[in-house]
Amino acid sequence: MPTMRLTVLGDSFVEGRGDPDPDGGFRAWAPLLAESLGVRPDRWRNLGVYRATTQDVVDRQLPRAVADQSPLVGVVVGTNDVVSDYEPARFRANLDTIFGALTGAGTVVFTAGYPDMPARLPVPERYRTLLRDRFTEANAALAMTARRHGVVVLDLARCPHWAADDVWSADGLHPNAAGHRRFAATVRDALADDGWGVPAAA
Repeated sequence: MPTMRLTVLGDSFVEGRGDPDPDGGFRAWAPLLAESLGVRPDRWRNLGVYRATTQDVVDRQLPRAVADQSPLVGVVVGTNDVVSDYEPARFRANLDTIFGALTGAGTVVFTAGYPDMPARLPVPERYRTLLRDRFTEANAALAMTARRHGVVVLDLARCPHWAADDVWSADGLHPNAAGHRRFAATVRDALADDGWGVPAAA
């Protein structure tokens, strides 16, 4: 099997929920990013799975991502930990394992923080406050761990585009088609700002 040029792993944000393909499945941001970077369709892989937690990524996706040996890797995961199975110590340890295994010589890894998802969820105000506290803590842990491993972080919580309703599906958790396209563009711009070029064809 040829070495991949781009591998993305994580949860339904990566899988592409909110951006259905008329032919079935999901379109998502990954193929848009791959195309914009000149990566051929047979040289990128999307490992994202609905409802995946950081533990799922460690157990099931990480070994495959490491085997791909891609020079560019994206990781977006953690929302399901925060919403339904939050254990701060395990969350931090899993992020450390994921980033530690993926980063290395010649590899660029990017990730994304968590926007204010509780603002759009139909939940009681007390639970909304709890979720916001969790997301704040999770964002801090993600930023710290990513910085330690040299991972590029897209800080969606501070980006006004991700506070607007027009990039989100009705469920409040998944980007819509416009949101997936915006995320692909956000990643591309962040990589350009970081000095990362188009991967060489292989």
